[in-house]
Amino acid sequence: MPEPSAFEFELAIEKLKSHKSPGIDQIPAELIKAEGRSIHYEIHNLIISIWNNEELPEEWKELISIPIYKMGDKIEYGSCRGLSLLPTTYKILSNILLSKLTPYAEEIIWYHHCGFDATGQLLIT
Repeated sequence: MPEPSAFEFELAIEKLKSHKSPGIDQIPAELIKAEGRSIHYEIHNLIISIWNNEELPEEWKELISIPIYKMGDKIEYGSCRGLSLLPTTYKILSNILLSKLTPYAEEIIWYHHCGFDATGQLLIT
C-alpha cells in the first residue's frame, strides 16, 4: 500500500476531534490544526517513516488510562469504566489507516451483506 499522501494526511488532521484530552504526547488536536505547514510537514514525515518501517514508536504504545465513574458505589471497581487517552499523532495515523482500509472493508461487507424482506425471508445479495 502506498505511503500516505499530503492530501490524506491533511484529511486525517481535519478528522481530529477538538476539545479532547491529549495522550502521552501532550499535543492537543487544536494545536496541530492551528499550526502551519512546518509542524504538519514534520508530523507527516514522521508518519511516512513509521509507515515505511512498519513499526510504531514505543511512546505510541503507551496510553493514559483514567477511570470514569458510571453508577453505583464509587469505591467499587465495577462502577467505573476506563477512558484511554491516546497520543494525538497516533490518532492521525489511525485516521489515515481507516481511510485507506474502509474501501476494502466495504467491498467485503457488501459481498457478504444479507438482510430480511418484509415477509421475513432471508435476502442474500
